[in-house]
Amino acid sequence: MMSTIWHALCRSRAAAVAVGRGCTASRPEAAPPVTRDAALAAPTSTTLRTPTTTVATDDRTVGAASSGVAAIAEESCDAAARTFEFPPVDLEAIEYVVPLGLMYGSHVTPVDHQYFQNFLDPTLDIEVYSPAAGTITQIQHMDQRVSEDAGIAISDFRLVIDHGCGLSSIFIHIGQLTPEISAVGPEPGGFVQVSYPVAAGELIGTFRENVDYNLVDQSVTLEGLLVPEHYRAEPWKIHTPDPFDYFSESIRVELIAKSLRTAEPIGGQFAYDIDGRLVGNWFVEGTNGYEGNDRSRYWGTHLSFAYDFIDPSHVALSIGTFDGRSEQFGVRGNGPDPADVGVSSGPVKYELVRYEYWNGAERWDRVSLVKHLQARNSETQVFGVLLVELLSDRRLMVESFPGSRAADVDGFTEAALIYER
Repeated sequence: MMSTIWHALCRSRAAAVAVGRGCTASRPEAAPPVTRDAALAAPTSTTLRTPTTTVATDDRTVGAASSGVAAIAEESCDAAARTFEFPPVDLEAIEYVVPLGLMYGSHVTPVDHQYFQNFLDPTLDIEVYSPAAGTITQIQHMDQRVSEDAGIAISDFRLVIDHGCGLSSIFIHIGQLTPEISAVGPEPGGFVQVSYPVAAGELIGTFRENVDYNLVDQSVTLEGLLVPEHYRAEPWKIHTPDPFDYFSESIRVELIAKSLRTAEPIGGQFAYDIDGRLVGNWFVEGTNGYEGNDRSRYWGTHLSFAYDFIDPSHVALSIGTFDGRSEQFGVRGNGPDPADVGVSSGPVKYELVRYEYWNGAERWDRVSLVKHLQARNSETQVFGVLLVELLSDRRLMVESFPGSRAADVDGFTEAALIYER
């Protein structure tokens, strides 16, 4: 079922259990909020791709590549300066790229990052590179996974690289940093702001099963996230385009070849809002948008009507709280399309079902790169009904009925909630 597919994003395959659960890093007070899937395995060794030396600057130890790292002047931000000539990871060592837009567990709204995956050899240390010259500005040492279940201890890193020209890279779940970068990083649970120059293609660390990557471009504001103020908890989100578009053609060809998605945009999509239509993200009224009003379960007030991140012809609903927990579903009959539902549609009932990915007549094994996957509903079992009605362009009434069928639902009750965007 859909809820079992991405367990390996969050925990080792050997320890995985077939349940749909979210797994996000804890958000320390000192750091910007972080919400990412947590990989458990941490590499035990690392080598430097680019030799580095260590220097002291302003009483803070920073690294400097021996070949020199030139800051990118804002006035030189032409197409060449905004094109990355190195991949974010060793692409030959990974199995596939998970595109933008995954909805899973506590990731109720489609995610703004890609996953670089390796499940075939869980002992392999895969190199992570700076895709362009820049400066590491933030390092967070994450030590706890937050999800629907009890948190568990982890030890990996979130790292931000400023490339100039309004561009930056965000990596999550680097298992081990290079010794030089680790020397300026924080203790477990900590967050530091640093100024550590890196060269294009310089090794910054390693990972095993998966690492997250997104690219931020401050010159871009996504139209598909209609209310930017709702994303103040993760301010980079509204400036996160498809990373594939920023790499040189030769690297982009490699990235496309590794992507699970074959529909454009091949790097994925996560921003679906259309004003006056049901499609896109919604938040319970008065709960601070994406931030929520409960730090330990901020996703509980999220709701998204979107499309599958691999097969965008498939309608997917993601609910922050359904029968007490976050859940993702297909909809029976694969409709109505939420992009067609407006104020004039009146109340709409969605029957909620699970779905799987298929490669022709074979069910996908979830660990191998397969192209042209199709998402198919299992329509014989309905898990409940979501009743919705668009009251105005940006206000939505919602009520869930776990265990019911459409014929059992006569209308809204006092338990209905108002969502906004």
